[in-house]
Amino acid sequence: MTEILRGFPPIVDERARILILGSFPSEASLAAGQYYAHRQNQFWRVLAALLEVPLVAMGYAERQVALHQAGIAIWDVYASCERAGSLDSAIHNTQINDFAHLRKLAPQLHRVCFNGQTAGRFVRTMTGLGYETCVLPSTSPAYTLAFEKKLAVWREALLA
Repeated sequence: MTEILRGFPPIVDERARILILGSFPSEASLAAGQYYAHRQNQFWRVLAALLEVPLVAMGYAERQVALHQAGIAIWDVYASCERAGSLDSAIHNTQINDFAHLRKLAPQLHRVCFNGQTAGRFVRTMTGLGYETCVLPSTSPAYTLAFEKKLAVWREALLA
């Protein structure tokens, strides 16, 4: 039996207008206690290019401040799961995060962008809660779409 893994609380405050939902933290992220800590994940690089802020060079606390200032929140669809390794395809025995609680945390939130297809399975859930939604190409190193193509799709969704 695989141990039950626990995710992170959201990075969110009352200024959040956009929520980026991933699936569940990688092994590297869980070990570091930080979202998107795997050095090959392109998440911080993509957001740095979009926000024109040097997120990659910043410490984790500084990154969180920059996200708050930009009105961006981060969370995952799963609060806990069992998984061997870091692949989304290995996720099972899941518990979903309490999305209804978001209205209290982020009353200005209006758009939810999913970081990849696994998280994107929750489009109807978030649409049902009244949010605009879009599914973006995953920033995971397992998803091999060229960086510039990922960036273009992310730019259109986040800066529209």
